[in-house]
Amino acid sequence: MKRKLAVWAALALALCPALSLAQSNYPNRPVKIIVPFAPGGASDFVGRIMQPRLAELLGQPIVIENRGGAAGTIGMEAGARSAPDGYTLVLGNVGSVAINPGVFTHLSINNLKDFIPVTQVVDVPGVLIVHPSVPVNSVKELVAYVRANPGKLNYASPGAEAGMDMVHVPYKGGAGPAVTGLVAGETQMMFSTVSSAMGHIKSGRLKALAMTSPKRIQELPDVPTMRESGYLDGSSGSWQGVLVPAGTPREIVDRLFAVLVQTMKTPDVIERLAKGGAEAVTSASPKAFADFVAAETQRWGKVAKEAGATAD
Repeated sequence: MKRKLAVWAALALALCPALSLAQSNYPNRPVKIIVPFAPGGASDFVGRIMQPRLAELLGQPIVIENRGGAAGTIGMEAGARSAPDGYTLVLGNVGSVAINPGVFTHLSINNLKDFIPVTQVVDVPGVLIVHPSVPVNSVKELVAYVRANPGKLNYASPGAEAGMDMVHVPYKGGAGPAVTGLVAGETQMMFSTVSSAMGHIKSGRLKALAMTSPKRIQELPDVPTMRESGYLDGSSGSWQGVLVPAGTPREIVDRLFAVLVQTMKTPDVIERLAKGGAEAVTSASPKAFADFVAAETQRWGKVAKEAGATAD
């Protein structure tokens, strides 16, 4: 028995330097970022802006893999089941990370246990948008129009339902396909992240009625906030952050945190995000982001329970 213990101890000691060396050489091959939504949405927008600078800092190519479907759950599940070696990151958002656990009752993963949060990367305000054919120019006018025309408007979403008398049209793949459907006239209104809708708003293909942010944003200075429009509450905007599978070595998590913070503080990244209506934001530490994710999951779980919201 003593001999066996000695052999195991020797093996463990021999492997420690090898494991340490492997981690110190990280990364030595391309790194994949799973975006759990279809191309064209806010998460895809953010991921592709981060991609060049992150690749430069890590010294390896960054591959964006869009795994949309089921409001982000498909991509999150793929990320959670990936090897915990730092070569698969997940760019999650408030919906896929914190809201889904409260509205999907049959998830195969637990976001709080199956991931290590690394850092938040952006805040993206929400915006209430309508098709130009809808004869309204403010939130109050929209509410009055909906009440005067019950069931006439279709509203789009990436999968969740809301409460006025309208026809709900859920879209698979996140905000990108939902916004595309709105532009095409398949639906007439939706709440979206501003980065998913900015180009269509500026081109006149969509009308922005109100922002969900606390104040107006620089890129859309004439669009009032929901509060200015007389409504204290509205659909929230979205935060996004990077997570890795549980079990990823601490040294790799710390390395990723450092380069992600550096990426989000790069002037070109900040400027490009701002043009799309997003603000570069980083956490104080991986633990700070983990605490934030836990608090957000609890908050949105309570909201979902009180609203009786389900998405199964």
